[in-house]
This record gives sequence, C-alpha cells and structure tokens, in this order.
Amino acid sequence: MTALSFLDRLSSIVARYRSEVASPREHLALLRWQIARGDALDERATLPGHLTTSAIVLSPDHAQVLLIDHVVIGRWLQPGGHYEPAEAFHHSAVREAIEETGVQGLALHPWHQGGDLPFAIDSHDVPGKPARGEPDHVHHDLQYLFLADPALALVAQIEEVHAAAWKPVAELAAIAPRVYARLVAMTPR
Repeated sequence: MTALSFLDRLSSIVARYRSEVASPREHLALLRWQIARGDALDERATLPGHLTTSAIVLSPDHAQVLLIDHVVIGRWLQPGGHYEPAEAFHHSAVREAIEETGVQGLALHPWHQGGDLPFAIDSHDVPGKPARGEPDHVHHDLQYLFLADPALALVAQIEEVHAAAWKPVAELAAIAPRVYARLVAMTPR
C-alpha cells in the first residue's frame, strides 16, 4: 500500500471537514481551488495561500486556553505556524505548540477520536512582508484541540513569542470565534 500524497491527504481531510464539521456557510472555496489546481500548499512561498496548523490547547476543564503574545503580529493568539511535513496534520500543530510555549504533556482532545480531522479550518488574510518581497497572502489554518495541565511550567520561544500564558477560554471569542462557538456548543449546560 502506498502512502497518500500530501495533497491527497489534505483533500481528504478538507472533504471530511466539510461534510462532518463545517457550517453550511464554510465553503473553503480558495483552499479547495488551490488543492484542485495542485498548488504546493505545504510550501510557504505558494500564493495566493498556503497551509498552517495551530493548536488550541485547553485545560482539562476547558476553563483556560494557552495563548502566545506573538512578536511579529503583536497580539495574543493560539500557538501555530507554517505546516512542516508530519505523519498527521495535527502533529505539525503539536510541534508548533511545544516550540513556542514549551508546554508539556499535550494530548489530542477526545473530540478528534484519535484522528486527524480538524476542529476548525480558518482561511484568513495575512499581511505581506515587503522586506522579504512577500505580498499579502492567505493562511489556510488547520486548527486542532489539545489538552494540557496549566500547572506545568511554560517556556516562551523568545524569537517569535513575547510570552506564553494560560488565559480564560473566553479570550478565544476574539481570536478564533469559530473555535470558541464550537467549544461553547459542546460544553454541557
């Protein structure tokens, strides 16, 4: 049996996400068009967009979320970054979370049922970096849920992150509104 190519894996994940998770208005048209065109979405130079992954790291009680104060962007966000080759897409998100925060003991959230289906896919505009000759572009961000113990020490990666800290989960409303709405919907009342 041969391994699926990167684009085949991504196409399959996006199709499953659209049929099993996405709201009726989540068409992901640009991402799907780039996949159909055969764009190298695993390369950060690919335009108009390319793949990123991020980790929504929650405390076991879902009351807190691990966030980073991003040096370049200048605001608090979930850990994440450009996709790097991995056996599963969520492994790329794990790597980013550990690199940026030093978080220990990450576990894929039970929502994922041990699989690689994203909790959310967020295609968003990113400003270019004229100094690098990089134009404005799009990040197609595969977002995964993880659990970790907020009592364990964090070590921020100072090259990219001013700080890493546990914040109230409600902070996600402004950072990742689709993720926050889904978390609220799955929380028992």
